[in-house]
Amino acid sequence: MGSTEPAIRQATGRTAPDRRGAVVAALMLAMALAALDSTIVSTAVPQIVGDLGGFAVFSWLFSGYLLAVTVTLPVYGKLSDTFGRKPVLVAGAALFLLGSLLCAGAWSMGALIAFRVVQGLGGGALQGTVQTLAADLYPLEQRPRIQARLSTVWAVSAIAGPALGGLLAAYADWRWIFLVNLPIGALALWLIARHLHEPRRERAARPRIDWAGALAVFACAGALLTAVVQGGVAWPWLSAPSLALFGAGLALAALVVVIEQRAAEPIIPGWVWRRRTIAAVNLALGALGLLMVAPTVFLPTYAQSVLGLAPVAAGFVLSVWTLSWPVSAALSQHVYRRIGFRNTAMLGIGVAALILFAFPFLPYPGAAWQPTVLMLGLGAALGLFQLPLIVGVQSTVGWSERGTATASVLFCRQTGQTLGACVFGAVANGVLSARLGGA
Repeated sequence: MGSTEPAIRQATGRTAPDRRGAVVAALMLAMALAALDSTIVSTAVPQIVGDLGGFAVFSWLFSGYLLAVTVTLPVYGKLSDTFGRKPVLVAGAALFLLGSLLCAGAWSMGALIAFRVVQGLGGGALQGTVQTLAADLYPLEQRPRIQARLSTVWAVSAIAGPALGGLLAAYADWRWIFLVNLPIGALALWLIARHLHEPRRERAARPRIDWAGALAVFACAGALLTAVVQGGVAWPWLSAPSLALFGAGLALAALVVVIEQRAAEPIIPGWVWRRRTIAAVNLALGALGLLMVAPTVFLPTYAQSVLGLAPVAAGFVLSVWTLSWPVSAALSQHVYRRIGFRNTAMLGIGVAALILFAFPFLPYPGAAWQPTVLMLGLGAALGLFQLPLIVGVQSTVGWSERGTATASVLFCRQTGQTLGACVFGAVANGVLSARLGGA
C-alpha cells in the first residue's frame, strides 16, 4: 500500500480553509450523534422497560439499530459517490433526528424498536459519509489529525454517554436521551448547510441508481445478521427460524451477485473485492470488529464478578482503551511515514494479538490495575492498526470511488462486530453451562 494518492489535491480545494474548521466541527457533531447513541441508551433500559414493558424483546433496541446501520452503509457510500457527500449527510442527519423524535414519543416497546430502526437508517449515512468527508477535506499528510479528532469523539462518548443516560433516566425521563439529539443535530445541519460547499462535478444527466441492488443488499444483510444476532438467543441455532433465515440470506446473496453483475452502477461494485489492497483491508477490519467484541462485552462482567469492583469502576476499566486509542491514532502518522501503511498495521495487530493472548493469564484473585494496563495497551495497538488501514484505502482511490471504498471498510468492521457478538456469546454460554453443570 503506497503513500501516493490519485487526485488527492482535487479533494482538498472544495471547501475554503477558513470554512474548513466549521465543517470539521459539524462532522464531529454528526459523529457524536452516532457515537452517543450506541452508549447512552444502555443505562436507561430498566426505566424504558418499566414504562413500556417488553422485557423479552428489549435487546432489539440495540440489534435493530445495529442492523439498520450495517446494511445501509454500502448504499450510502455509493449514493455519496453519485450525488455528493453533502446531500447524503444532510438526508442521513435529518432521518436520524426524525427517528430520535419518534423514539421520544414511543408508546410501546414495539414502536420504540421500529423507531430505533429509523434512527439506524440515518446512522448509516452519518458514519460512512463523515469518514469519507474527512478524507475529502484533508490531504494525506494531514488526515491523521482529523481522524484523531473523530476518534476522540468516540472516546468522549464512551465515557459521557452512560453517565448522561443514567442522569437523564434517574432525574428527568428516559425520553430525554433521544431528545438531546435534536439540538446537537440541528447545529450540525446548520453548519453543514452554511459552510460545506462541494464543486460541481460532471455526471450523467440522469444518474442510474441501482435500487434493485440496494433492496437486495438490504434484505440479504438483514436476514443474515438477524439470524446471527438472534441465533442461540431468541431461538436455538438449529431451529426452523434460524435455518429459514440463513437459507433466505444465502439465496438473497446469490441474487445480489446476479443483480450487481448486470447493474450499470452497482451498489457494491466488483472492484471492491478485485483490488487486493481494498479486499485485504476489508478482511482485516472485519477481523478487528470481531476481536473488539470480547473485551467490550465481557470485561465489565469479569471486573465485577471476579475482581469485585463496583459498576462505575468496572466501566472505567473498560473505557481506558478509548483514551489510548485516539492518541495512538494521532501519532500513527509518524510511524507509517517511516515504515508504510502495511507494516504499521501489522505492528499494531501484532501487539494487539499479544495483549489479547495475555487476558486468559490474568491471575485469580487479581488486581484492577492489571486489566486496566492491558486495555490501555490494547487501545494503543488498535489505534495503530485501524487508522493506517482506513487512510491507506482512501489514498488508493479518487473522489468518485472514495465513498464506496470507505463504506465497504466500515461495513466489514460492523459485520465483524456482529459475528463477534455471536461467536464469543456462544463460547461464554458454553463455558458457563459446562462449569455450572446442573446448578
